[in-house]
Amino acid sequence: LQKILIFLHVTTCVVIGKTLMILFPNTMKRYILKLGEKSRMNQNPKFSYDNWGPTFFSFKYLLFVLKVKWKRLEDEAHEGCPAPNTPVVTCNGEIRHLFDFMQDNRPLVLNFGSCT
Repeated sequence: LQKILIFLHVTTCVVIGKTLMILFPNTMKRYILKLGEKSRMNQNPKFSYDNWGPTFFSFKYLLFVLKVKWKRLEDEAHEGCPAPNTPVVTCNGEIRHLFDFMQDNRPLVLNFGSCT
């Protein structure tokens, strides 16, 4: 049921976004550029709007967003339920899974930090 709701929501957003890009191209370009500012996409001089702007609200965009959102459903943790076996990156850049670090009956503690 959650996947169907996500599919309907994302599809509706893509259809509306594509329609607005056709009807109001300049306004949508400004909107997409603002999104680029938030994600810092526009700080790379070799990555201009013409490279990535038109891909918004395309069929490939729809498939990518659905894939990411559906994958995140599998990674959600809920109180009282088993933890998801999500991928994690070690300090040396190796990709492992959470359960790879479990040992016997010992609790597993994850410590997250930020340098910002």
